[in-house]
Amino acid sequence: MNKSKMKAIAVLSGGLDSTVATAYFKDEYDLHALTFNYGQRSARMEIKSAKAIGEKLNIEHTVIELPWLKNLGKSALTSNNKVPELRFNQLDDKSVCDETARKVWVPGRNIVFTAIATSFAEASGAEKIIVGWDKEEATTFPDNSKDFLNAFNNVLDIGTLDNIKIEAPVIEMDKNDIVKLGVKIDAPLDLSYSCYMGEEAHCGVCESCMRRRRAFIDANMEDKTIYRK
Repeated sequence: MNKSKMKAIAVLSGGLDSTVATAYFKDEYDLHALTFNYGQRSARMEIKSAKAIGEKLNIEHTVIELPWLKNLGKSALTSNNKVPELRFNQLDDKSVCDETARKVWVPGRNIVFTAIATSFAEASGAEKIIVGWDKEEATTFPDNSKDFLNAFNNVLDIGTLDNIKIEAPVIEMDKNDIVKLGVKIDAPLDLSYSCYMGEEAHCGVCESCMRRRRAFIDANMEDKTIYRK
């Protein structure tokens, strides 16, 4: 541990966004990454990916078990409900994506994750919480938006004893910009995992996979991801 660095807690799902956000601050902060197992289909692969990313970046990593969250709501991510599949030409159709977002929405997920990260930050003397919230997903997931970021930071101003702030370095970015930034800062994109289904190979057709695929194509960057379809 480098005692000259400030401490920060990174919420690391193992996906593109959180991988780049965490890597962005790896030299600035003494990082402790948290990954959450809330009974999602992709839990095993997310944890595997996050651990590998943590090892690559040489940062501490902890898995938080939240088994109760799976029992709330009817998200396709935590139930037997069918995971929606999308085509490239549907990714910017807000009416379609609003509907798919409702089908995979996990009640209060980012609120819960960020609240727990706040507890870790206060307990360890960390000054920052690092998240991968981004502009593209904020279109249909309000808990990825800049308004949500600002509101949560206002809560932290009131509800914590220390001056803890959330840092969201990709909050103004679409996925292709995140890929470009990841390549620029040498983030371990090849170790990241985005698929909703949780298989070894990305399914290639869920919304998360499709946004990942399009991001690499639009960024004109090599995509080493193995897709099943």
